[in-house]
Amino acid sequence: MEAPPFASSTKTLPFRSSSPVFLPKTLLNFRRPRSFSGRASAAADSVVTLLDYGAGNVRSVRNAIRHLGFDVKDVQTLEDILNAERLVFPGVGAFAAAMDVLNKNGMAEAICSYIEKDRPFLGICLGLQLLFESSEENGPVKGLGLIRGVVGRFDSSNGFRVPHIGWNALKIEKDSLILDDVGSHHVYFVHSYRAMQVYENKDWVSSTCNCGDNFIASIRRGNVHAVQFHPEKSGGKISFLSPVYAGLLILRRFLYPKVTFLTERKALKLAKRVIACLDGRTNDRGDLVVTKGDQYDVREHTKENEVRELGKPVELGRQYYKDGADELSKYYWFRDFPLGDLPMLQLDCYMLINFLILIFFHALLVLRYTSENVFVPLTVGGGIRDFTDANGRHYSSLEVASEYFRCGADKISIGSDAVYAAEEYLRTGISRVYGNQAVVVSIDPCRVYVKNPKDLAKPVEELGAGEILLNCIDCDGQKKGFDIDIINSGAGSAEHFSEVFRKTNTSAALAAGIFHRKEVPIQSVKEHLLNERTEVRICTQRCRKM
Repeated sequence: MEAPPFASSTKTLPFRSSSPVFLPKTLLNFRRPRSFSGRASAAADSVVTLLDYGAGNVRSVRNAIRHLGFDVKDVQTLEDILNAERLVFPGVGAFAAAMDVLNKNGMAEAICSYIEKDRPFLGICLGLQLLFESSEENGPVKGLGLIRGVVGRFDSSNGFRVPHIGWNALKIEKDSLILDDVGSHHVYFVHSYRAMQVYENKDWVSSTCNCGDNFIASIRRGNVHAVQFHPEKSGGKISFLSPVYAGLLILRRFLYPKVTFLTERKALKLAKRVIACLDGRTNDRGDLVVTKGDQYDVREHTKENEVRELGKPVELGRQYYKDGADELSKYYWFRDFPLGDLPMLQLDCYMLINFLILIFFHALLVLRYTSENVFVPLTVGGGIRDFTDANGRHYSSLEVASEYFRCGADKISIGSDAVYAAEEYLRTGISRVYGNQAVVVSIDPCRVYVKNPKDLAKPVEELGAGEILLNCIDCDGQKKGFDIDIINSGAGSAEHFSEVFRKTNTSAALAAGIFHRKEVPIQSVKEHLLNERTEVRICTQRCRKM
């Protein structure tokens, strides 16, 4: 797979068409939510250099840095790396594709020179792995070679799931500086490969985590830091007067270093995830709204037969983040618009294609604005397929997925409604470029016509899917509880969450309608799960008040 081009996430991929696309007033007047943050004191100290090599969701790191009061300077030349006051490398994607870009652009040598001079550096996720000698991912592939050791795949033979996705806790091995206030709070991991502590690299290791085996969660030597988890996705809104001990505080520690003392901390196990789902689609007026289906029927049973509206996606996403959701899933219903469901009687092919492209870009705007103030993972689905515009310009599903990633998505979901195309979707290289932890396959079985969902689940896992999202058409919106046989759909109470975690080995449970209608608060679900001795990430009362 050819590596993606070196490009900043401030610029999108070339989705261009000479076809006239007329933006409705609702899109032209789409307002960015107001954001409040402090600013770093001195102008010379307020700039963070961001190394964006062109793959994955770097926008979330950019948003987090700005949220903490700093300006972001994107690397455009090798001199930008060498002259950086502080360098953040949010490596996202697959090891081989990343090293290919770094080597072709000469950035590998510049990064090594910068780190060897003990300059302030923070690597995130793949940004940690690339520091090692090599990786088994798509390889062996040679890394930067700054730290001894080989990055290998998790051992799944002992029953642990791969990828390692979710909220886990750290065991502090030495004074880490940036982790000093993390305590026993969970941080967010999403990866299939890990580096192990060995004698040759033990002096680098500042914390470890357990997923079957103890692996390196963070490293530190002098001013050089790197973490395997995602601080920008580990929650916690920062107030400079009353900081919340979560992911953004880790970034703040790097940006505002100070001497602290090591204290004893408790390491916890991998937490179960509570996911809030926001199904977005356009109503008959062309507005993108959050809706909820009743067995996938999203229209009111009234004379007007209008789309059921439960809120705006940006506002609801921000609220669910504050309420303690571990992840947000956004699904946009525009990938298969039936002509009869459009707010017009007739539409020729030319107009239809441009209409769908318009809605797609509207969804990208919503995603971008949501990611500015939501610091937990975002999974997005809808429209991730090859398509050709009215002028014959072809776009691959990889290009479509890239747009989602660069607007703030951490994972993309591919629907199973087109089962025949599942192999083609994954063969396009989405998981090869971005890693299989970035690909979710949604399976929507109905007892009437699906004999065994495993017939689809097993092949797509082998082709590159990192997670399987199971829904049930029969139980959707019924609030009678999850279908335990297939582990999803229909939550109506907090007790339904503890039941599905107790009776199955699922990693996460998802709900929509009960959260949208405020029938069951997310925090009530978390508190109930704690009382049932289920490991979950808790957003403190202090966090919720901020």
